[in-house]
Amino acid sequence: MRRRHFLLCGGALAVAGRGAIAAGGYPVTRTEAEWRALLGPSAYAVMRQNGTEAAFSHPYHDLKEAGTYHCRGCQAPVYSSRDKFASGTGWPAFDRGIEGQIVEGPDPVYGAFLPEVHCATCASHMGHVFADGPKETTGRRHCINGIGLEFRAA
Repeated sequence: MRRRHFLLCGGALAVAGRGAIAAGGYPVTRTEAEWRALLGPSAYAVMRQNGTEAAFSHPYHDLKEAGTYHCRGCQAPVYSSRDKFASGTGWPAFDRGIEGQIVEGPDPVYGAFLPEVHCATCASHMGHVFADGPKETTGRRHCINGIGLEFRAA
């Protein structure tokens, strides 16, 4: 009974989180047509439909230059190169986001077992958080889709 209760609560949280996104509870909102036109099919599938790009398909996974990563959907700064590390997974990996610039919550498919990351400004899906990051910092790995980012050199 406890497991069922936990799973039901996790599902309710996921639906509640989706409701805030659907209701436009973020500073930057656009119609679906505007998102599609702005992002193009591949980025739209990842950022607005919670997709995932293929591993090693985006050059940001291996970028080592100093700078800031911005949300492709609204240009808000979301990650700093100071917090980036080589995870070997094929996606850009960070041990944290820029404070106040990302929102974490349960994934609608995986629930609380795999926290999802969204841009706090426009609700665009960025990726997921895993507990296998560098132990000397946060111990967390933000596994982020490069297609949802724009890098600006320092």
